[in-house]
Amino acid sequence: MNTITIPSDLKGFINTNTKEGLTVTEKRIYLIDGELESHDCICPVCGGKMHIHDTYDVVLNHLPYGTTLSAVRFPKHRYYCPKCKETQMDEVQFQAAGHRITEPLLNFAEDLLRQGLTLKKVSYLTGLGKNVVKSIDKRRLESLYCKPGSTDWKTPDETPKVIGVDEFKLHDGHKYATIILSMETGHVLYLAKGKKKQVIYDFIDFVGEDWMDNVEAVCCDMNSDYQEAFEERCTHIQCVFDYFHIKKNLNEKVISEIRKDEQARLKREGKDEEAKNLKKTKFILTSSRSTLEKKDSKNGTATLAKYESLLKENELLCIADIVKEKLTYAYTLSCECTMATEITDIIDICNSTKNKHFIWFSRLLENHFEGIIAHATFRVSSGKVEGMNNKIKTIRRQGYGYPDDDYFFLKIFDASRETYVRNPKSHKIRD
Repeated sequence: MNTITIPSDLKGFINTNTKEGLTVTEKRIYLIDGELESHDCICPVCGGKMHIHDTYDVVLNHLPYGTTLSAVRFPKHRYYCPKCKETQMDEVQFQAAGHRITEPLLNFAEDLLRQGLTLKKVSYLTGLGKNVVKSIDKRRLESLYCKPGSTDWKTPDETPKVIGVDEFKLHDGHKYATIILSMETGHVLYLAKGKKKQVIYDFIDFVGEDWMDNVEAVCCDMNSDYQEAFEERCTHIQCVFDYFHIKKNLNEKVISEIRKDEQARLKREGKDEEAKNLKKTKFILTSSRSTLEKKDSKNGTATLAKYESLLKENELLCIADIVKEKLTYAYTLSCECTMATEITDIIDICNSTKNKHFIWFSRLLENHFEGIIAHATFRVSSGKVEGMNNKIKTIRRQGYGYPDDDYFFLKIFDASRETYVRNPKSHKIRD
């Protein structure tokens, strides 16, 4: 086996020679032999000179050289004071606290994690076990987002005027968590298990009443628990229901259900050809005219013509088209009074059909009327919230699931701030 010379660049470590060897995983590494800088050890109790009592070899994983891993090996002394019987170990100033690795390797692993690499990739590049990499990452994230010496979140420094609230699936079996974020920056402000009122109460207690006085509106879906909790504790805050959630309910609970009912009716009446025309038309019926026009111009199809044909053949679908167009127009208005008039017209149209799906939608609009027309004033959407939900799904998929909920929450905090840079001071979080 040949001997090669590789500098360790470790302060307090003196190279003697470097050997090429094999780890237990049969991956080739460079084993760098050396010794600690010599010094006189003084007893911390009596101030006398201590003597070497015994010595043993220590091996610490070090920075890889290209694709080849490395480790440093050196003798470590235990000192003994003959006067007061005190013992003391050699101080290894380049060893990372809590790990059998060097500080440069710890910093290298943190840099890779900060760039968004998964635990598996970092483990491969550094030669560390995935559990070790996870503990490094968790400690790094806790230093950024948790109070010193605690697992409690740091209080956000930013005071947004509009916040967003939504729930996401945490585990199978109806296990959910609630996420609260700033609608101005997209930064996650709070995460907690559950999706009930108590989560909102805990958030208000967490940030304080003074912090909540700066918030003017909250963008959320039509979860009644969220709305009622804010109305009970912060009466000045206006809940805003954006276009996405209203349109989603119209498409899934009204238009799609009407299409199924009409298809079944036509089959009962023996109109098989008309029923066949309604098959695979969900996309066409729920899309806007501008979307269909773009699809036709791009692919050379005739979806808009088919859409017009379906509306002529079915009265309820024609009414659904009118409701859809009026709803889209209402959400472009910047005056609450004008928007209220448009929403009231939609409610009247739905009730006039006597159809159970339209009546359900009219009740939905009536029950959330104030939050809907508030969009004319605040002009916010749930885009940042839904985008964060997609990020959460990506994080879970890349990590093949996270059984450690605390670590998973920390990863979500980090993803919302896009901290894949070398300067952690950019995080707007205070103690």
